[in-house]
Amino acid sequence: MFSKVYSAGLQGIDGYPVQVEADVSTGLPGFHMVGYLASEVKEAEERVRTALKNSGFSLTPRKITINLSPADIRKDGTAFDLPVAVAVLTAYGITDSNVLENSVFIGELGLDGKVKPVRGVLSLVSALWNAGWKRCFLPEENAAEGMAVGHMEIVKVRHLKQVMEFLKNPKNILAENPSLWNILEENTEESIDFKEVNGQRLARRATEVAVAGCHNILYLGPPGSGKSMIAQRIPTIMPSLSRKEQLEISKIYSVCGMLPPGKALLGKRPFRAPHHTITPHAMAGGGKYPKPGEISLASRGVLFLDELPEFRREALEILRQPLEEGQVTISRVNNSCVFPAHVLLAAAMNPCPCGFYPDRNRCFCNEQQVRRYLGKISRPLLERIDICVEASPVSYKDIRGKEEDNESSAQIRERVEQAQRIQKERFAETSIFFNSEMSNRQVRQYCTLGVKEEELLYKTYQARQLSARSCQKILKVARTIADLDGKKNISRHHLCEAVSYRDLEEKYWGKEVG
Repeated sequence: MFSKVYSAGLQGIDGYPVQVEADVSTGLPGFHMVGYLASEVKEAEERVRTALKNSGFSLTPRKITINLSPADIRKDGTAFDLPVAVAVLTAYGITDSNVLENSVFIGELGLDGKVKPVRGVLSLVSALWNAGWKRCFLPEENAAEGMAVGHMEIVKVRHLKQVMEFLKNPKNILAENPSLWNILEENTEESIDFKEVNGQRLARRATEVAVAGCHNILYLGPPGSGKSMIAQRIPTIMPSLSRKEQLEISKIYSVCGMLPPGKALLGKRPFRAPHHTITPHAMAGGGKYPKPGEISLASRGVLFLDELPEFRREALEILRQPLEEGQVTISRVNNSCVFPAHVLLAAAMNPCPCGFYPDRNRCFCNEQQVRRYLGKISRPLLERIDICVEASPVSYKDIRGKEEDNESSAQIRERVEQAQRIQKERFAETSIFFNSEMSNRQVRQYCTLGVKEEELLYKTYQARQLSARSCQKILKVARTIADLDGKKNISRHHLCEAVSYRDLEEKYWGKEVG
């Protein structure tokens, strides 16, 4: 007999429907799986056969052929175990194939027949719902992810025998009630707050501007001045995630198997701080069969690179295109995958190997050492950083100051949210959300300058020999500063502040470095 069951496979972070066909016929007994299969999928033959036996299904020896279609797309993972088992039992006539018309199956099988959780269920169920299926059988541990998609009727199962009982008696199928599931990661009260940051008013202000317009920011200063402390608090002043953003980032974490146990959606914006020994592939994603990297895991959140010059040059330069486009495209001979990369890049570094330049009372690095150290950061990468701010040494008075005198993260977040509401209205008819994402045409449209402001920008452009990209970034930052002030037009002091955030590039790197 012939039967077919439906499931789904992963390609990058997106799912696609897979048809599992089973044929049981006379001939030399055997279990054959065909299609473009990874080793773990091929091994399903042994897992399924043993699981069927240990679940009490005594099958007459026959020639069993399994085909996973479409055959030209590589299938990997262990999510096909359950649909293969159901297809085989249906081909043997143990259950009615009519029951399977609107149902799909996802899950790994243990040798004892237990249904185990798999990665990427959020993407798999989304793809199946979009393809028109109404009911999905999932491992109990993955039920929350299925619920998060919405609309789809989710049936959680623990054992292969339970699945077959449901299929033999469809009236007993019990779909999960979404109201009974807490699918969202708890967004607990932040344990860190900007109130704890004493001093560093310039760095605090620059951080607020960076978050308001989603501008990349670089903190430069001596060790112990609070650069990392400020960067770690960036998520506390970012607005809460929208449902669309939650789904987007949760899919990435689901594919990587990094969702919190029992949860389906992330409740907080990601903050990723990879070590400087990270490889280029781990940073941007890749591999023979592409997987998301750190820049995708940080999407809709913060990618923090501490001790920036210590990173391998290749790992930094690979970020150029993703920072501009908001996505990573990984192309391989077998397939091509696109991963989201809508990140706010925050980086921190010392101005020299010892960290105290240009204070010559404490810094003993010679000019060549300083320039070699700063030269590890290329000019093309610097131009993709909108704001560069200096963290000055903290005075004793600041260290011993009272936290009550500082603004809290909630107060700063309120201003950030107001500025982002203005941007949301401005870009309502477009596909972008923040000022940093504006195209050249949109910069011309939304960053108009008066006569005095135009003259100031012209003089700055000529004196500093700015590139076109740097000039555009100054205008984008100025637009964000005006939004924070609630002003429709960019005034001279908005432009001056935006220009000041590029002073360190001129001071430390100069025109010929990079």
